[in-house]
Amino acid sequence: MAKKPRIVIIGAGMAGLTAANKLYTSTGSDHLFELVVVEGGDRIGGRINTSEFCGDRIEMGATWIHGIGGSPVHQIAREIHALESDKPWECMDGFSGEPKTIAEGGFELNASIVDPISTLFKNLMDFAQGKLTEDSAGSGGDACYYNFAAKAALKDCTSNGGFGNQSVGAFLRRGLGAYWDSCKDREELNGYGKWSRKLLEEAVFAMHENTQRTYTSAGDLFNLDYEAESEYRMFPGEEITISKGYLSIIEHLASVLPPGVIQLGRKVTRIDWQPEGHKSIQVPNGYDSRPVKIEFCDGSFMLADHVIVTVSLGVLKSGTGQDSGMFNPPLPPFKTEAISRLGYGVVNKLFLQWSPNGNRPANDKEKFPSLQIVFHPPESELRHEKIPGWMRRTASLSPIYNNSSVLLSWFAGKEALELETLSDEEIINGVSATVSGLLQVSKHKKEDQYNSPEFCNGNVESCDDNGVRFGKVLKSKWGSDPLFLGSYSYVAVGSSDADLDTMAEPLPKLGSTDSDHHPLQILFAGEATHRTHYSTTHGAYFSGLREANRLLKHYRCVGI
Repeated sequence: MAKKPRIVIIGAGMAGLTAANKLYTSTGSDHLFELVVVEGGDRIGGRINTSEFCGDRIEMGATWIHGIGGSPVHQIAREIHALESDKPWECMDGFSGEPKTIAEGGFELNASIVDPISTLFKNLMDFAQGKLTEDSAGSGGDACYYNFAAKAALKDCTSNGGFGNQSVGAFLRRGLGAYWDSCKDREELNGYGKWSRKLLEEAVFAMHENTQRTYTSAGDLFNLDYEAESEYRMFPGEEITISKGYLSIIEHLASVLPPGVIQLGRKVTRIDWQPEGHKSIQVPNGYDSRPVKIEFCDGSFMLADHVIVTVSLGVLKSGTGQDSGMFNPPLPPFKTEAISRLGYGVVNKLFLQWSPNGNRPANDKEKFPSLQIVFHPPESELRHEKIPGWMRRTASLSPIYNNSSVLLSWFAGKEALELETLSDEEIINGVSATVSGLLQVSKHKKEDQYNSPEFCNGNVESCDDNGVRFGKVLKSKWGSDPLFLGSYSYVAVGSSDADLDTMAEPLPKLGSTDSDHHPLQILFAGEATHRTHYSTTHGAYFSGLREANRLLKHYRCVGI
């Protein structure tokens, strides 16, 4: 009797479990294939990791459903009733209220300063993402300043040889410069200490850049490709979090698989494949005709007809470098060059328990405000020396929902990596020093109770020793985790959307000379293999479906 084709899926995240779910549930395929999912860690979910902190449900990794219109993640969440929960969860009230924007020194910025720069930044990003064009942009009223700036930045880019190898960061800064050129001779600001109008506007702009860094995972927006930005697609509708946690989606996908299909603690160290010709592999009981051999860190191995590789782009970058040998023989140059060119960054989340006196969590009357934070640059002589450098490129510090005592801040790039190296005490001291330079906390008449924080408004000396403290700390560490080595992909300057398509190409290809007897030995899935939905969970979902369907189509075509 002929052996069933064995399909091994490496990685039990969104892409891997979607592929496994599709292969197992397709009509008759549970009798067609022998299916195995191997996962190097001790849990399923990959970069989805729902957890708890101080009694609240939080996400250490993937957090948002990016648009509910047409999203397969939203559809699953709705079908399994994961959008309903009695337990509080992260961002359960969306983007909780209008944040207050506070500048270093404790100055609350009014809308007349913040709104024009925020609108400018939004319009520039809309141009970069193809949501606005020169023809569609309005030209009357207040819009003229913002659209003039965007158009001027576009003109500047095109006059310098088009958008090839242009970055989003360069485009944004050209737009800011054009905005300043269009509105000269304005009155200087008063009441903001050593902050000038231009310094404040640039710092507000940088705050939005730092937020964009966490959206894209590009540690430096000057590395983010401009042309590719308009290829990225969002689903329409609101962005929401999942009440019962993102992990509920993963558990639903895995629930159909029989016991033993998912094997945890099976870290892959090497994949031997046969792009040229075919030789049977020697096994203890003779020889096996399956062309792929997967070796694990404990010295064991497994043979397969097809392997779906769903590891992160960071792991692929590490595994296909000069001194590593994840694949034997090495992947062909067209594949390794795409892996090398694409960007892959680190984004980390920092959760803190707000504790006004350091001994207990805050109560409802000690509410912490939702803050957007505007800093002096790290090299500025005007900076407050007690604020650590790693805090200066975070854009916000906010409760995870209205009245929560759990606060959240996001970090990207080198600051995200530095955060991973810090002890809890260093983090608490750094954040406390930062907040003490922004807010002051006064004691309430009632014993052991504090009022909600108020802005220092330049009185930093009086705020410095105001007892602002945080209790517990929890942080993600995606950059140093060897199973991920980062967070998600982006199209870097020098790469293109075509590289994402290249990432998705199987080896050997169907119809090639090398694939006559054993095609599709190695298939690739994961967010970094989707041209328009890279960096997202739904992109990973679509990629898992794509590779499962590729194998289903292949076997139906050859008549098995």
